[in-house]
Amino acid sequence: MQDLIPAHFAHAVSAYPPEGHVSGEDWIATLPGLLTDLLDEWELEPVERSMWGTCSVAVPVRRLGRPADETEPVDAVLKVTWPHLEAATESLALQTWNGHGAVRLIRADPGRFAILLERLETRDLTGVDIDEACEVIGDLLATLRRPAHPRVPSLATWATLKATQLHDAPPVIPRRYLDQASALARELVARPPAEERLLHTDLHYENVLAARRAPWLAIDPKPMAGDVAFEVAPLLWNRADELGTGPQIRWSLRRRLEIVCERAGIDEGRARAWTIVREAVNALWLADDPSARDRISLAVMIIKAMND
Repeated sequence: MQDLIPAHFAHAVSAYPPEGHVSGEDWIATLPGLLTDLLDEWELEPVERSMWGTCSVAVPVRRLGRPADETEPVDAVLKVTWPHLEAATESLALQTWNGHGAVRLIRADPGRFAILLERLETRDLTGVDIDEACEVIGDLLATLRRPAHPRVPSLATWATLKATQLHDAPPVIPRRYLDQASALARELVARPPAEERLLHTDLHYENVLAARRAPWLAIDPKPMAGDVAFEVAPLLWNRADELGTGPQIRWSLRRRLEIVCERAGIDEGRARAWTIVREAVNALWLADDPSARDRISLAVMIIKAMND
């Protein structure tokens, strides 16, 4: 099974400290056996080279056993994730969406952070015109709007914690932005939307893939329950090289925000506020990384554009 685990993936994950579960190094040591067990138990045959992301490996497979439901696909992907908090409820979100706007979940073993998914195409939205890509994601956000499973983490709880952390943080970005983000986080929690919804929270251009049964489907959710306006920010900080320079940066950011909010029926004011909070949190998270200076500068640019 070692050949199913890309060396770059194993090296990167091995550096992860425990996050409520097991360290990356310890998990990588068990991964060959885990993949062997899952392939055997679920009657799967690897058919292509594995794909990988920040925390998970995805093995294209063929289902050898006869599916209980004849409509289930034979071609699938076995995704196994390093156990951490963000990934703990991925299967619950996919189960809730049941293939409507998102990749279809075929089988799950939450205890082993393993899921079997329908196989999609490898083409994503990174090569699609930015306005069209934002329209696609806005439409997907509207489709994905469902009541949240009770076990999905609360955005309000997250925001309350981050408000305190931002208030107490050193000035990794201008102090006024940290204070603003802290105040906005508390205000947004105090003035919640009429209804909480299941949130993807990481729906950007690489997390939308083409499919046979639908033009585009969402993948890789980091589920929360809360305000749909929280969803917009990843569309602003991704594909940053296309924002332009000078005054064009603000125009490009606000254009993306406008398109997504219009297509998804999201309040622009709340989307701007959540974006300020999320980018301040990103800057705080990256503060100790010397290689992240450009990313922190981008966070400041986005915060300024949301304020102007």
